[in-house]
Amino acid sequence: MSDPIWITERDVVELMCLPQAIDALRVGLCEEAAGFARNMVKTHAMWGGHSTLHAIGAVFERKGVAGTKTWAHTEGGAMPLLIVLDAGTGDVLAIIEAFALGQMRTGGISGLATDIMARPDARRMAMIGAGKQSLTQIAAVAAVRPLDRITVWSPTAAKREALARRAGEMLRIETLAAATLEEALDNAQIVTLATRATAPFLSDDMLRPGAHLNAVGAITPERAEFAPELLARAAIVSADSVPQVRNLSYEFMTSFGASETDWARVRPLCDLVAAETRRPLDAELTIFKAMGMGISDLALGSALLEAARAAGIGRPIPRPVRVTPRLTDKPTVELAS
Repeated sequence: MSDPIWITERDVVELMCLPQAIDALRVGLCEEAAGFARNMVKTHAMWGGHSTLHAIGAVFERKGVAGTKTWAHTEGGAMPLLIVLDAGTGDVLAIIEAFALGQMRTGGISGLATDIMARPDARRMAMIGAGKQSLTQIAAVAAVRPLDRITVWSPTAAKREALARRAGEMLRIETLAAATLEEALDNAQIVTLATRATAPFLSDDMLRPGAHLNAVGAITPERAEFAPELLARAAIVSADSVPQVRNLSYEFMTSFGASETDWARVRPLCDLVAAETRRPLDAELTIFKAMGMGISDLALGSALLEAARAAGIGRPIPRPVRVTPRLTDKPTVELAS
């Protein structure tokens, strides 16, 4: 067996672009729908008011790989790592620097949901939030719909103007920094929220009939982006991980509470993908909630590992060797059997 490899951020960007990430997600979610991919539900710990430690994972039985990603989201930043393992032996196959991977996974899952749930003729997008994920979110929607106008809003004028400029230059699509949230949402057919808001700011009357909403920013219970009342309007409500929504989403927990009838409306995105579901023509609203899940990360990670091996990319790293633990204060170098 070949040695495990370390795949850097630069390697990831060389090996995979965003449309390829969306394709890898589609394959991975079909594996989930068929019962051959399983999530490890996200766990997290908090400290210092806003910092969070996260861990998610998954296994792909038919691919023979398992993996886990962990990261600490802090005021100073984050540097996630994805460890890919052999599902049969537990051996380490690769360690992948996963910031770019995570951006493509988070943007790509919104793109995939938009492809299924937005109107086929949708051409206008509103991007609410101008943080690190926002440019990828815009690009993912543009990958599945021929947008002709994008509006951007953030409470910080400099950030929204910078994002609008970058998106317009990159995609060659008219992109405007809106002065207000209401201006950004005016006539928007696809709306993506990627903020760190701690209270709902998108109210029930702000979205036009026929809109599709991607909500990707509030992934822990102390955060919220949209009014829970919006869920009552939606013809289709979907999530990448329904268990994580039930455990961690303020909007959904507030709206549905303990009602199993209401929770039954939330459809796993993998089921929509596998069934090639399309939006009903008369749907007033569709909502996709992204929480981040191990299957998405491992779908990209396994595709990257295959591509890295084929291209001869990745730095070999030593294979771990088991050593008997020291059970007394006497040194030992005896290898474990």
